[in-house]
Amino acid sequence: MIKAAVIGGAGYTGGEMIRLLLQHPEVELTAVQSRSQSGQAVASVHKDLLGETDLEFQKEVPAAEVLFLCLGHGHSGDFIQQYEPNQETKVIDLSQDHRLQHSENNFIYGLPELNKPHIQQAQRVANPGCFATAIQLALLPLAQHDKLKQPVHVHAITGSTGAGVTPLTTTHFSWRQNNLSTYKAFQHQHLAEIRQSLQSASPSSSLEAIHFIPIRGDFTKGIFCTAYTALPGDLEEFQQIYRDYYRDHPFTWLSSQGISLKEVINTNKCILNLEYQQGNLLVTSIIDNLIKGASGQALQNMNLMFGLDETCGLKLKASGF
Repeated sequence: MIKAAVIGGAGYTGGEMIRLLLQHPEVELTAVQSRSQSGQAVASVHKDLLGETDLEFQKEVPAAEVLFLCLGHGHSGDFIQQYEPNQETKVIDLSQDHRLQHSENNFIYGLPELNKPHIQQAQRVANPGCFATAIQLALLPLAQHDKLKQPVHVHAITGSTGAGVTPLTTTHFSWRQNNLSTYKAFQHQHLAEIRQSLQSASPSSSLEAIHFIPIRGDFTKGIFCTAYTALPGDLEEFQQIYRDYYRDHPFTWLSSQGISLKEVINTNKCILNLEYQQGNLLVTSIIDNLIKGASGQALQNMNLMFGLDETCGLKLKASGF
């Protein structure tokens, strides 16, 4: 059994990480660290875990074979510097602190559909962002075939859990209910890692501009993303490109029918759909922002790092109704 610990386990991604680790057949969750909730029962904070675990949050950093860093952005780098995990301990960071190539501490970018062989050999993995995951999976097959030569226009709507557990004006029920709004238009922080990945996948690295409009949605979980670009060709050709690219990736699927967000909620899947109209290819991409966009992908990375079946502990059913 792999001994695992969660660092910063009181938030949304921490809660999902705990839930997934508890039901993984090859993992023993030995500790959950949280300074803010130290001494409290894990199930008193994550009430959906009542009856699933007797663990309490602890203040000190535990020893483990793998650490999942579910800390706020900017804190994971500080954690690595302060505690310096030994070379035998694998680290998976769910924050944005180590996603870019110039980051320190030798982290591999943890998008399995892009970097699987490198992840399998890695000691430290930087888990991708949720928007970044949905958008990259929508565009990577086109990048690999050098077809992103025109600007790409992306609209993606996310649930309120994407903003974290700390209450904000824009996550308050009275504001979010029956409401929509854009934010960080053209300058979202995930754009840097998206460009980095697409450029690495493109033979000529001739990536054109990505115009990204993030949208706050009136729901709790999930990302519904549409991306389109001008592109000569036909639908059958593009569908074959996507099927070939994702043939060996068990969580990303191309649907020939229209897709809706409930099909992926509570799963580690990304489902894609293609439409071709008037010389434009439209790619729709859907994920659960806390699972494939965070904790589920982190567990997928752990499976790869320890030589387990990639789907181990992640055969989850969506609530499609």
